[in-house]
Amino acid sequence: MLDEQQIRREKLKKIKESGINPYPSKFNKEDPVIGIKEAEDDTKLKTAGRILITRVMGKLCFAHIEDFSGKAQIAIKADEVGKEQFKFFTNHFDPGDFIGVAGEVFTTHKGEKTLLVKKFELLSKALLPLPEKWHGLKDEEERLRKRYLDMIANPEVKEMIVKKAKYYQSMREFLTGKGFVEVETPALENTTGGADARPFVTHHNALDMDVYLRISVGELWQKRLMVGGMEKTFEMGRIFRNEGMDAEHLQDYTSMEYYWAYANWRDGMRLTEELIKYIAKETFGTLKFKIKDFEVDLGKKWEEYDYREEILKHTKVDIEKTEVKEIKKKLQELKVEYDEFNDLGRGIDQLWKYCRRQIAGPGYLIYPPKAVSPLAKESPERPGYVERYQLILAGSELCNGYSELNDPIDQEERFKAQQKLRDKGDEEAQMNDEDFVEALKHGMPPTTGLGISERLFAFLMDRPMRECQIFPLMKPKK
Repeated sequence: MLDEQQIRREKLKKIKESGINPYPSKFNKEDPVIGIKEAEDDTKLKTAGRILITRVMGKLCFAHIEDFSGKAQIAIKADEVGKEQFKFFTNHFDPGDFIGVAGEVFTTHKGEKTLLVKKFELLSKALLPLPEKWHGLKDEEERLRKRYLDMIANPEVKEMIVKKAKYYQSMREFLTGKGFVEVETPALENTTGGADARPFVTHHNALDMDVYLRISVGELWQKRLMVGGMEKTFEMGRIFRNEGMDAEHLQDYTSMEYYWAYANWRDGMRLTEELIKYIAKETFGTLKFKIKDFEVDLGKKWEEYDYREEILKHTKVDIEKTEVKEIKKKLQELKVEYDEFNDLGRGIDQLWKYCRRQIAGPGYLIYPPKAVSPLAKESPERPGYVERYQLILAGSELCNGYSELNDPIDQEERFKAQQKLRDKGDEEAQMNDEDFVEALKHGMPPTTGLGISERLFAFLMDRPMRECQIFPLMKPKK
């Protein structure tokens, strides 16, 4: 007995033998499929789409077709297209095939707008069947691996793709409207910088050297632009972090960073709040969201959460009077799984990550310690702490901004401290970028910067990050 693919291959063979090209290069589509439902009776339409289902009833066949606009019904009658053409359709067309149709709209006795087909054309013969709506594509791994089928079975996936396009478009519109210039910086680097993250390493054959895939959207490059005289820049692009995967983290994703000369972190906080509200309204049409178990209203007053005070409140640990041993004990007491550490800054960061899960937001985490912020400017009012903020929503950090460190001597010392951590085996510690320090020695104006990624989009969608990527990286099937 022939399987479904073999049956379709036989049909394809017969189509070719009849002199018909089953894969033509063009069809003059004039109307969207949804136009069938919106048109008055007797309106002439010419459209195209994928066949979803067919129902043959004697000399009449109904079918549903779908394009990006939606789906609608068509009717093919032997009396209209001719007996041979009707037979050709019923014998050779299957769900999954693409068809071009021209005809007139009418309303069936059940009240459904339908296109009575006068002419039709095969546009693409599908050799594999579509998944069944309720039974064929339930496994999450399979859905993400075959996202094209997920899109057919689940229209909300296409809606997500459109929303994501609006997300980036609104971000770009807002920043260019504020006078920021979009730039491009290298994705391959001799030295990674701009974040605490483990990089991917690859080999550059032409130069015969190992290079890193960037872990930030050109932070240290954009600051060089500030040195060179630019005053407002931003970049959107892919970044790569060779770390763990979970609902909130992936290894490659899109992020945006802006840099603004002659402004500080407080200016950045105001601009970022305005930016995020604009993105939410333009993309989702609302400022109110249900995220995980939190009700989040971006329209209400944004709070400020002091780093030291929040840790003290939730854990009873004073980060100014603690040590690594005490932090490990507290994490064990709180039943928090953590990566092994011997650096106080890493330990304090683990405590904060526990605390942030209790915060709904919206609000900004402010004044983290200098030990966990190697690129941020120290606060003159709070020695040992930096002018840095992070958006907190539904228990997570969703952006990172600060007054950029522009003291080359201070920066050099912090890089060296980070390099010592790397030398001891901390692969997330930052590298000592001597070239960037040299640039700072030529003078960089006061500058604030922000990094914000597609994690914000995933949160506002209330979906795992992997589901919000169109084609997430998947392990190949064995």
